[in-house]
Amino acid sequence: MSLYRRQSTPIHNSFPLPNPTSNPMSRQSFTNRTQAGLALAAELSQRYPDATGDSAIVLALPRGGVPVAFPVAERQRCPLDVFLVRKIGVEGHEELAMGAIAENCAIFNQNIIRMLKIPQDSINRVVNREKIELARRNDKYRQGKPPIVVRGKTVFLVDGATMRAANKAIKEMNPAKLVVAVPVGAADTISQMRREVDDVVCLLQPTELYGIGMWYQDFPQTEDAEVLEVLQRAARITGPPHVESVMPEELKVSGDGAGKLEEMGRKEGAMKVEE
Repeated sequence: MSLYRRQSTPIHNSFPLPNPTSNPMSRQSFTNRTQAGLALAAELSQRYPDATGDSAIVLALPRGGVPVAFPVAERQRCPLDVFLVRKIGVEGHEELAMGAIAENCAIFNQNIIRMLKIPQDSINRVVNREKIELARRNDKYRQGKPPIVVRGKTVFLVDGATMRAANKAIKEMNPAKLVVAVPVGAADTISQMRREVDDVVCLLQPTELYGIGMWYQDFPQTEDAEVLEVLQRAARITGPPHVESVMPEELKVSGDGAGKLEEMGRKEGAMKVEE
């Protein structure tokens, strides 16, 4: 039985999709991120032919999402920008996420925090480190510009491991429509995501994902220099994105897993996770 499953909505044939085999360890799929982005752009242009120009914006999750997102922005003739999200890892086990932080909100997995009895001071240390990294990336990728304007626009959010946190953060910014667009994603994750956003476009949905890199022939790490070059190229073609005049005054904090949403502002540079 194949470990690969396409979504129920047909994918248009305007760009060739990879041909998977039943063995994900031996077969190849997308050639590279650029080819994946071209295939994604072809599908999105069919579904959203009117989401172009100033009525839409493409947001990429750096770093790897940026080269995937560029063909989408070029095809839709709309601006491209990055949306910055960082995983909040458990101290000593950083690969295990207890949440994520974006430019305007933080999201926590209360189940992980309770199960591991993670103390508040540990949460604060990790959050503050990731806030510094967010600021560094904002300075590097966006030259310290304030948040982009998505209010009333169709937002195409492209690629990335921190997609769920980004979804929640962007919804706080009141877009007209939020469309998640990824070349490949686990079938169960995509199914869950469909309940959280307006639309999900995913070209490959394996029941066993293994790892994103398994679905590409060439999947090198995307470097900062490539991110900057792609953003500059997009700005020359589609124009720079509009930005807010001020930075957000509050950082909203959400706790998932417990079925409870909490909001609170900054307090002495730390974010408290409450029951």
